[in-house]
Amino acid sequence: MDSAFNVGKIFGIQLRLHYTWFVIFTLVTLSLVFPNWSKWYDWIIGIVASLLFFASVVAHELAHSLVGKAYGVPVKSITLFIFGGIAQMTREASCPGAEFRMAAAGPVCSLVIGGLFYLILLVTPVTEPISIMIQWLAIINVALAVFNLIPGFPLDGGRVLRSFLWRTSGNYMHSTRIATQVGRGVGYLFIAGGIAIIFTQFSGLHPFGFSMNWFSGLWLVFIGWFLKNTASVGYRQAQWRGALHGVTVAQVMTSDIPAVTPGTTINQLVQGYVFLSGCHYCVVADDGRLVGIVSLQNIRSVPQQKWEVTQVRDIMTPVDKVEVAHLEQDALVVMEHMDGNSLSQIPVVSEGRVVGLVIRDSLIRFLRNRSELGI
Repeated sequence: MDSAFNVGKIFGIQLRLHYTWFVIFTLVTLSLVFPNWSKWYDWIIGIVASLLFFASVVAHELAHSLVGKAYGVPVKSITLFIFGGIAQMTREASCPGAEFRMAAAGPVCSLVIGGLFYLILLVTPVTEPISIMIQWLAIINVALAVFNLIPGFPLDGGRVLRSFLWRTSGNYMHSTRIATQVGRGVGYLFIAGGIAIIFTQFSGLHPFGFSMNWFSGLWLVFIGWFLKNTASVGYRQAQWRGALHGVTVAQVMTSDIPAVTPGTTINQLVQGYVFLSGCHYCVVADDGRLVGIVSLQNIRSVPQQKWEVTQVRDIMTPVDKVEVAHLEQDALVVMEHMDGNSLSQIPVVSEGRVVGLVIRDSLIRFLRNRSELGI
């Protein structure tokens, strides 16, 4: 989701749009306008219906997010993309009950929205094509709820399944493994179904129109591929989080600290550290004590012609605004904090002195090595 951009905040949660969202928005609008492409009124109805549908998707993800926040799970953002929406949470639920409520909140929200649109249709005297639009919104929200309740991770139904297995077995990893296996199976079924539709379309056996059903088959294949891969990634992340339980910052930090003094000029920093080591982040220390950090973003804020005379102390982020870790701190907590705040590195401090760095890439290598060794 690195290609997404921010469009605002809802209840303090960042709302983002991925560039692929514009593709699905266009496709949904075209499907609603077809076959009356020449009527401007139908274009307006189609665009409004698409916007209301994606507002419903945001509400679905917001329901997950608000329940998650109530259980102390930080929510980084909600992103709309080609396959709908996703809430990025930086920590998993701490108990089966929380997992169940977080997962169920989205489908329940979609069902409520679908019911509200149906109620509007019943009590409001509207005529076509507005009545058709409201009916479509009612149906599509119910369909969204039903689809998400398919019991395959990472769909909401898969998370509900994991919560039941977790409560029954008491084993989070075992429950996650079963839920992701079911999720991969669901993905393969979607792929097989999509391929079957495509082949029957080409063989002339399919009873409906050629182009739309061929596209539907291809779309099923893409959805299946996405579900299969996301299930695998979700299980790998769960494994990595499990591998960090009981591991302290002292065990994962690096002592090779790129550090400069506050009086170092930007030119000296760039020539002596950035170009040589390739570091994007440098600790600023005075006699071993942390006084701040300086990043490439700080450097870019100063015109290059002033690098010779501008010192690091003038552009650094001061220590009172720096996120730090401590030697005995839980490495999993630090990793989740880094995820939630988009940090690639964080200094480790002991009694005010810089003793190391937790670097995201090094942390991932540590986890991979443990996984390969079967630890």
